[in-house]
Order: sequence, then C-alpha cells, then structure tokens
Amino acid sequence: QVQLVESGGGLVQAGDSLRLSCAASGRTFRTYAMGWFRRAPGKEREFVAAITWTGSSTSYADSVKGRFTISRDSANNTMYLQMNSLKPEDTAVYYCAAGNNAVVANLVNYWGQGTQVTVSA
Repeated sequence: QVQLVESGGGLVQAGDSLRLSCAASGRTFRTYAMGWFRRAPGKEREFVAAITWTGSSTSYADSVKGRFTISRDSANNTMYLQMNSLKPEDTAVYYCAAGNNAVVANLVNYWGQGTQVTVSA
C-alpha cells in the first residue's frame, strides 16, 4: 500500500512560482513511476507531468512544457513539481499519482487527496 500526501498549493499571481510536494509512504514507493495530474473547475482530470521510478526519464503535457519541472527524492520519499511562470489557466486541484503507469489516469494505482492551486490574473 502507498499513501500520498500533497502540499504546497496556494493562491498566487500570474507569473509567480510555486513548488508542490508529494510525500509518499509505503515500501513499494521506490519502484513506482510517479506523476501529477490536475482538474480545473468544470473540466476533466488531465495529465501534467510524470517521472520514472529511477528518475531518469520525465514527460510533460504540452501546456506546461518549459514551465514546470518534475523531480523526485527517493531517499526522502518525496516528489516535487516546480511550477514557474504560472498562468490563470493553471488553476486547478493538483493530484499526486503513483503506479506502474503515471501518465494515463486509468492506469494509476494510487492517488493523493489533491492540493488547490489558484492563479489570479
């Protein structure tokens, strides 16, 4: 069993930065790929970024490429999402995900509770 707890969300202005954290527990955490998804009001959940269990490979949604950076610290069981140059359209609840696949929502094994990110214009 893996438990995921997100933190770091908040209210910022357009152009600001935020760093989200996802603290994981469970002995199998280190073998899972991990990722971030988000759900904006009135929209479906969408993929944001993912990282392999080794941390050697990452992938991003086109909408965040060049602005967001995903990383993981396996020694401390934590994953991060550095978000720069935030835009109002980045406003959403951000969810931490872990599993054998962290890119396709239906294949994710574990989800966090989510953290709200609000970007004002």
